[in-house]
Amino acid sequence: MAQLKSWKDYLAQLAPAEALLELTETPHDPQTRADLYRQFQMNLSLAYFIYFQSTPEHPDWLPFLNSVFMLQPNPDDTYFIAPLRGDLRYRLTGERGSVHLLTLDIGRGIMGTTDQIHPPLGQFDLDDLKIDSDGCFEVLLSAQRPAGYGGNWLPLHRDADFAMLRQRSYEWGVERDARIAIECLDAPLVKPLLGYEEIARRTGEVMDYAGRLSRRWLLHMQQLRARIKVNEFEFFAFGGGLAKQAYWQAIFDFGPDEALILETDLPGKRRYWNVQLNDALFNTLDFIDHQSSLNGHQAHIDNDGRFRAVIAHSDPGVPNWLDTCGRNRGTAIGRWYACSSEPVPTLKRVPRSEVRQHLPDATPAVSDAERAKRLSERRVGAQLRRRW
Repeated sequence: MAQLKSWKDYLAQLAPAEALLELTETPHDPQTRADLYRQFQMNLSLAYFIYFQSTPEHPDWLPFLNSVFMLQPNPDDTYFIAPLRGDLRYRLTGERGSVHLLTLDIGRGIMGTTDQIHPPLGQFDLDDLKIDSDGCFEVLLSAQRPAGYGGNWLPLHRDADFAMLRQRSYEWGVERDARIAIECLDAPLVKPLLGYEEIARRTGEVMDYAGRLSRRWLLHMQQLRARIKVNEFEFFAFGGGLAKQAYWQAIFDFGPDEALILETDLPGKRRYWNVQLNDALFNTLDFIDHQSSLNGHQAHIDNDGRFRAVIAHSDPGVPNWLDTCGRNRGTAIGRWYACSSEPVPTLKRVPRSEVRQHLPDATPAVSDAERAKRLSERRVGAQLRRRW
């Protein structure tokens, strides 16, 4: 039986996380320490939602990775998670909206709640459902399809303990977000009060979550540094990532008077693609007030059909600037989703003053006024999306 400890004892559970500094590349750097402390606080704020917002019997969508919980969310995605049980039945009711992609994942072990990484137990494109002409739909989640049931049904694995809704937008703030509710059909009518023992247990889990989530991705970064050369891309698989999606990543590194030219072919058929920048702790860089990511709608494509971007600390005056937010080193992550091919992009390190020499002559120039307009549209578009 869990016992409620003193607040001082709960805070003591956080102390071992400081040792995770040794997993970073620069453990004695004051900025690295500050960034890691900030990450711990992000993790704690996310943990409260995970452990306290709802239960499998009375589920509600909790905000997962977004512009606040920054451990490598895709800037084009909003993520919502609801706890559930594989032996219960659930009904999803809602409106499709017009987001570019709408998926539902069924899984076991929300990221960071265990040290294990479990493969997805089900991944569903909600556009495969029967959707009414007004965009509304209803779908049943259960272990077995009920006899004679002709409506939308998705299988619920017996080991499942959460569902994750992913809304992916190409044109931020213009596409309409989906609106989806979830309810358990086997729950007692009244949601019980959270008792003493449950609060005690969950409070302990919240404190442990801060370090556990960081440890996962700091180990990922440590392994990445040992495996690949700087400024070279590799393909990799994300635990829990979309099965139709190929991920490519690189460690970027360049000096204050330099830039990187990212260049790639594009697949002939490409339902979705993007590229984003992260810091050295695998936090997504600020993508609301900085153009630190680009997707297939936002990007400028050159006349030869190739995509070229400039990773730089200051504005190089081209459409496809990827802003490092002042970071000299970090990671670049890209995605090909449901594409006919999976090209490997390249990175070229060049003097900042020679960027134009490495781009096509027809590359448009972006003025300060145009950049301000684009950033304003980006800021407004991001805030018009539902993230909470």
